[in-house]
Amino acid sequence: MTAKQPAWKEKTYVTNELHLRHLKPHFASLLLIDVRAADISDYQKCRLKAGASPKTVNHEIGALRAVLVRNRLWAALQPDVTMLRVDTEVGRALSAAEEEQLLEACRRSRSRTLLPFVTLALHTGMRKSEIQTLRWDQIDFLSREITVGRAKTSAGTGRVIPLNASALATLSTWAMNFQNRQPHHAVFPSEAYGFAGNNRKPHTRTIDPAVSVGDIKHSWQTAKRAAGIKCRFHDCRHTACTRLLERGASLGVVASIMGWSASTTASMARRYSHIGSEAQRAAMDTLSVTKPSFTPIAAAITV
Repeated sequence: MTAKQPAWKEKTYVTNELHLRHLKPHFASLLLIDVRAADISDYQKCRLKAGASPKTVNHEIGALRAVLVRNRLWAALQPDVTMLRVDTEVGRALSAAEEEQLLEACRRSRSRTLLPFVTLALHTGMRKSEIQTLRWDQIDFLSREITVGRAKTSAGTGRVIPLNASALATLSTWAMNFQNRQPHHAVFPSEAYGFAGNNRKPHTRTIDPAVSVGDIKHSWQTAKRAAGIKCRFHDCRHTACTRLLERGASLGVVASIMGWSASTTASMARRYSHIGSEAQRAAMDTLSVTKPSFTPIAAAITV
């Protein structure tokens, strides 16, 4: 971890710390040279039984593999280690009715951050981490644009996303809550909710404008249950992507908005291919708009 830290993003370091926290109870009593493929298989079964997803378990085994590779021990184990099969389904797009239900539940949430946070995700396609770390100097209200900060990929870092009317109105309204905001302040700052006074008045807030909001998982889960909708937060991004493609945006334009790398764009082209069929049909129909330069066979036949 110490050797890798200079090259890792802070989030990567924290994630690997979490992986090791799960790995140590199973492997810490072993010397690295004593780790066997059967031990890894037992770990996979144990983690799945505990409720971890196959993708999460694969990431944890990846952390173990990195340790073994560094000590020149992975090559002997690799042929006998099978990574878990992961569902590569991209997610699902919310229907218009589901979006309305979800936003209404967010509107009723105790967290005032949740509604603008989710609305921005639906109307920009930004990742949760990109919204969490957003600063006021990244928003240009005059040009109606957001410049994304450090993103998951190099292609996503620094990309510019135009703000549609809904996103612009949401941010403009939200900005009114922070009359003394500074460019370096967080758009969604940390907020603490509690009860104050003898009458136990709820919703007392303390705000640190320089610190971004933490995990919104609790309020998000509560809103989903209230709306009766099963989805992930990432499905907000999937919803934005799906609607752009359905409404005729080219894959290249969508890729630039989403911040996909070239390899990701290629894989997304396959994942979203079902959306393109109607757009392809509409495109082909445009070919029949102009008058043909030849005489159709049916018209040339006389009875």
